[in-house]
Amino acid sequence: MEERGESQPTAGCGDVRSGDGRGGGSAHPWAPEDAWMGTHPKYLEMMELDIGDATQVYIAFLVYLDLIESKSWHEVNCVGLPDLQLICLLGTEIEGEGLQTVVPTPISASLSHNRIREILKASRKLQGDPDLPMLFTLAIVDLPTPGLGK
Repeated sequence: MEERGESQPTAGCGDVRSGDGRGGGSAHPWAPEDAWMGTHPKYLEMMELDIGDATQVYIAFLVYLDLIESKSWHEVNCVGLPDLQLICLLGTEIEGEGLQTVVPTPISASLSHNRIREILKASRKLQGDPDLPMLFTLAIVDLPTPGLGK
């Protein structure tokens, strides 16, 4: 009863292609002061997934940094969901605890009940064991408007 095609999640890898049509490993265009991000291994891994656009990768990377640096999560990995054009982050908040799925989303995203159901269904597949309780977070990110607040 799958509404979309059955595709496998795309795990990030270390062999980074340049010139993929989305700026390769360059930083997000409205964040020149954050040029270091374009060379960060996790940012490059997210670009390699070839999911969504540069804004989605930028948002996923900001959420990744928050989880790792501010919230001290463990073993945070990125996984692409090609059918949904999403990058998910999988990790554990407390070492040894269950895996949690975090879906970085811009505040401007339109989320219907069906879209949320599709995301939850795909997230359950990432968990591995469908009998375990699922921990899922929708990380809504409000990006600053270019040129404002400076």
